Amino acid sequence: MKPTDLPLVLRYLRKSIKSWRVPVVTKISRQQNPFMVLVSCLLSLRTRDEITDAASRRLFVLASSPKKLLRLDPKQVEKAIYPVAFYRNKTLRLYEISRALIDDNDGKVPDSLDQLLRLKGVGRKTANLTLVLGHNKPGVCVDIHVHRIVNRWGYVQTKSPNETEKALRCKLPKRYWMEINNLLVSFGQNICKPQSPFCSNCDVLEYCEQVGVNRYR
Repeated sequence: MKPTDLPLVLRYLRKSIKSWRVPVVTKISRQQNPFMVLVSCLLSLRTRDEITDAASRRLFVLASSPKKLLRLDPKQVEKAIYPVAFYRNKTLRLYEISRALIDDNDGKVPDSLDQLLRLKGVGRKTANLTLVLGHNKPGVCVDIHVHRIVNRWGYVQTKSPNETEKALRCKLPKRYWMEINNLLVSFGQNICKPQSPFCSNCDVLEYCEQVGVNRYR
């Protein structure tokens, strides 16, 4: 894909996304609560969206702030978020993060990448997504969907999500930073799947180099 193709491709995706399922963290971000965005993103790691959605809803009925979460017994949190992957470890991490937020930041979720990355268990994907969806600040959030798709397009040539983030920070116009994750996660969940993508139903196929695609539908 040529850099000049990108604006047209994203325009197509903005139209298509209206008929696709909304990614769970995007949906939760409509509550305008950075803590809920951070927590749902942590719960989503290695977990399908539908499971993350249900688990987040159960947890947020009980606690939607660090202070409220620390009042809960860990068993309550484990029960609420089960069966997300590594639910016991994630429960421990939620308590550690909530305590850190109260002790170091008056219970508020930081709005800078460096500060977010200081929180135990928060990696670059989670930190960037919290910036974008929780604080409406620019960030380049690269998950497996974004990494796969921009490489499949031939827009970048990288071997890991962290490498992809660095490449996109250099190459992707800043005006697209805020929307790129939401667009490509939806696209990846519905059309550009990891195995046997739906290339025959793809509106942007003519711009895609199909790097690494051996079978498609």
